[in-house]
Amino acid sequence: MSDQDPLVLFMPSGKRGHFPVGTPILDAARELGVYVESVCGGRGICGRCQVAPEFGRFAKHKIESTPENVSDWSAKEARYVEKRGALKEGRRLSCSATVQGPLVIDVPADAVINQQTIRKAADTRLIDRNPAVQLCYVEIDEPDMHKPLGDLDRLKDALEAEWGFEDLLVSQHLMPLVQKTLRAGKWGVTAAIHKDLESSRPTMIALWPGLKNEAYGIACDIGSTTIAMHLSSLLSGETKASAGTSNPQIRFGEDVMSRVSYVMMNADGQQAMTKAVRDAINDLITQVCEQADVEREDVLDSVFVGNPIMHHLFLGIDPTELGGAPFALAVSGAVHTWASELNLDMNEGTRVYVVPCIAGHVGADAAAATLSEAPDKADEHTLLVDVGTNAEIVLGDKHGALACSSPTGPAFEGAEISCGQRAAPGAIERVRIDPKTLEPRIRVIGAEQWSNEDGFAEAVESTGVTGICGSGIIEVMGEMFLAGIIDADGVIDGSLAAGNPRVFADGRTYSYRLWETEGGPDIVVTQNDVRAIQMAKAALYAGVKLLLAKHGNTSVAKIKLAGAFGTFIDPKYALVLGLVPDCEVENVKAVGNAAGTGARMSLLNRDHRRDIETTVRKIEKIETALEADFQMHFVNAMAFPNKVDPFPRLEMQVPLPKPKVLETVGGGASRRRGGRRRG
Repeated sequence: MSDQDPLVLFMPSGKRGHFPVGTPILDAARELGVYVESVCGGRGICGRCQVAPEFGRFAKHKIESTPENVSDWSAKEARYVEKRGALKEGRRLSCSATVQGPLVIDVPADAVINQQTIRKAADTRLIDRNPAVQLCYVEIDEPDMHKPLGDLDRLKDALEAEWGFEDLLVSQHLMPLVQKTLRAGKWGVTAAIHKDLESSRPTMIALWPGLKNEAYGIACDIGSTTIAMHLSSLLSGETKASAGTSNPQIRFGEDVMSRVSYVMMNADGQQAMTKAVRDAINDLITQVCEQADVEREDVLDSVFVGNPIMHHLFLGIDPTELGGAPFALAVSGAVHTWASELNLDMNEGTRVYVVPCIAGHVGADAAAATLSEAPDKADEHTLLVDVGTNAEIVLGDKHGALACSSPTGPAFEGAEISCGQRAAPGAIERVRIDPKTLEPRIRVIGAEQWSNEDGFAEAVESTGVTGICGSGIIEVMGEMFLAGIIDADGVIDGSLAAGNPRVFADGRTYSYRLWETEGGPDIVVTQNDVRAIQMAKAALYAGVKLLLAKHGNTSVAKIKLAGAFGTFIDPKYALVLGLVPDCEVENVKAVGNAAGTGARMSLLNRDHRRDIETTVRKIEKIETALEADFQMHFVNAMAFPNKVDPFPRLEMQVPLPKPKVLETVGGGASRRRGGRRRG
């Protein structure tokens, strides 16, 4: 190979190299690290290796790619069309087509693929595919009395000769099946080979007669509140189905620490919660397989993430040690095991990879989110916050990263809020309050219209307006603050009750009536609700402040809000309430289920597993419970947006209420003035 050989350019990756005339395009792709699938080993049977030569003069790349520069249609391709059907127009089998001159080759996204679009709002990215499981078709010689080598041994020899798998292990459950499978396939079989670590021996985990042209994997995020699962093709990377369910462990406790308490107080507590979560995962496997019309037996690999306590309970580990200092993890590194060992109902050979945890209360979900959003590789100070019952926080840039967790509690998810509920049809998710009249407008899940728009009543007729979910709670608090209903200290202004029925006396404090419900209790925001949100957001902000101090910074350039709750928070209100530090509103982004995305990245590319394993070891862990300044930061963060920290970048875009002050009036009495915007 020399610079005199024809230049071959692969798109969309842009990888290029010089190759001798006659080189199969598939070989050129592999030489350059361009992933092109080939299950059949270049026999022209599977059709996975399709590419599309592009013709014309590509001045930017200094290549003139012509039809003459790729070999003529081959007998192998003709046989494929005869047996399997026509190729799409312009497509060639890269195992057959050869380089005859300078070429530009497009690797189609639907054929193999070295790219994958992540299914999450406002985020698409390319993921180089390098799964831990590979399908390999081989044909072996029939038994020969003069060559008394066993069927399995000849199969292993063929896999080594044609696919390069040396010193191959074979899963025990396959031993009794090998001879029957070989004969059913007329001595042609497809083997599923698992090889994750470069240093590990490859293992045959499944075997089918004839050509097997598809295999699948699942990526699962085990959250304290919900479990989310994606089924992906290991060959194309395409997401075939997604499903989610409530974590059944909720019946044992709303948050993770209450579940630890349940384990401590009940002899069978750990076993009960482990069984509950595994049963829920098996139900989700059923759902995604049915959605995609896929057999469970075809699911061969899986990746799981979760916070440390979910992680331990899933693996059947007692989480008691995580209930108190020093918050010792039983295992922090990546876990490699078998689905059958965890009673997960998939192929008997299916492998399980569990992403490593960062620290005692910063788990595999935070590690996966870090892989997805890469704050540790950012040029500017970037804050990643996975908001849940236990907020997990990572702050970093290309010079390093720190992580901590903060006990926010379940208030953000609707618990501890008088009219709070989980996100479901009928829940208020958006709120706007007129600063002059204090009249609200709402939107609820399941209806597109605002409450002041035509069709709203009809849209909510079946569900009603049932409560306030997490994003709605944040917005109503922010709007109440901007409208002057609550002051910077979080006190509902009772003086407004005299002139507006929306604010009313409620025992010794005051409440705000957000929505009147016919035939049922009104939806109101109480003083206790405000306090619950203050406590939760103060814990989150205090954790961020500790990381900023350790990192030697006073501000951040970008903020990424992850998790189901973070996905639906309006960044404006996250800043107005002081959940996160001051930042330009446009630089505060919701990034969806980043933990689930990281799990899918780890499923589709084993290099990402090595990446996060290395990253986790480098992240500096901060234990908030041991930091003397946590309480000070917490107290300051109780105010909206903060008692001491300024928010100048926010104020450039959102006018904040002026602090109310006391003024002396006749007779020495005092009264409050200012604070409420009037338009």
